[in-house]
Amino acid sequence: MQMRKIALIGECMIELHGIPFGAMTQSYGGDVLNSAIYLARAAGNRLDIHFVTVMGTEPLSEAMISHWRQEGINTSLVLRDNKHQPGLYLIQTDKQGERTFLYWRNNSAARYLMQHSDYPLLRQQLQNMDVIYLSGISLAILPEHDRQLLLIDLKKLSSAGKMIFFDSNYRPALWENESQARECYQQIYTITDIALVTDDDEASLWGDTSIEESLNRLKRTGVKRAIIKAGERGCFYRNFSGCHATQHIKTQPVTSVVDTTSAGDAFNAGFIAGLLNGKSIHDSALMGHQLAGVVIQHKGAIIPQTATQGVIAHFFDSNKIRGE
Repeated sequence: MQMRKIALIGECMIELHGIPFGAMTQSYGGDVLNSAIYLARAAGNRLDIHFVTVMGTEPLSEAMISHWRQEGINTSLVLRDNKHQPGLYLIQTDKQGERTFLYWRNNSAARYLMQHSDYPLLRQQLQNMDVIYLSGISLAILPEHDRQLLLIDLKKLSSAGKMIFFDSNYRPALWENESQARECYQQIYTITDIALVTDDDEASLWGDTSIEESLNRLKRTGVKRAIIKAGERGCFYRNFSGCHATQHIKTQPVTSVVDTTSAGDAFNAGFIAGLLNGKSIHDSALMGHQLAGVVIQHKGAIIPQTATQGVIAHFFDSNKIRGE
């Protein structure tokens, strides 16, 4: 069977983690890039994983791209820009592992994806993919005109049979206002095969007060299937075709939470790794929970490979696949 190809469209920034004017570590991250790395670890050589973005040509960009290749990510769709560099963000965490961010990304290279001279070639390459994954941040960082162009391309890809995964990942500071974000989300939901959202984001953007309310609203947008991530409560899944009941997949509590950065990104990676390799919704969500549970016990968006090996080593060992 031919290996399935997935393109993840997003941004990668330089990450600083620590205390201002104190101890500080340097790494990199970005919601879609985080998912790409954890997906590469979880799926191994079972998927052909492409990251789509724009990076600079300076040493930091070169080093990050080299790291991605070492993780098993195909970087042939990473465009280069000699006029712009990657953005920067600072993470600070409290005693409970909850984090706050400061960003410097207004002129980052990734914002110029649609304006890049090589984008027409990239558009053609996307037609060779089986799956497209992106987030609300992937859309929010683009200028409005460019955002609409990307949505047009995504609609064409969907019409051509490509599977679209969308993580809403709502960040108010990246949008002019709530109405702009809602309108954009409404457009992409009409072509989304599986929406991966969080209960907090749905409450913040749409005013939802329950999981059921969020699921019913998502159904009205035209989404085919949706998962709502709800932290300690696990996740809730519904297939909107027919009369399928909501599935609640619980997660094991984590007592030593260090940093919740990229927990949702890791869940998405584990879930997609399972689903695209024939696992049931239940088992794929469990994989997502387990991977996220390991990630939040470490600092930073991207944790060491050795830390994730144990949780994914056994996942594909069993040939038993349970249906939805």
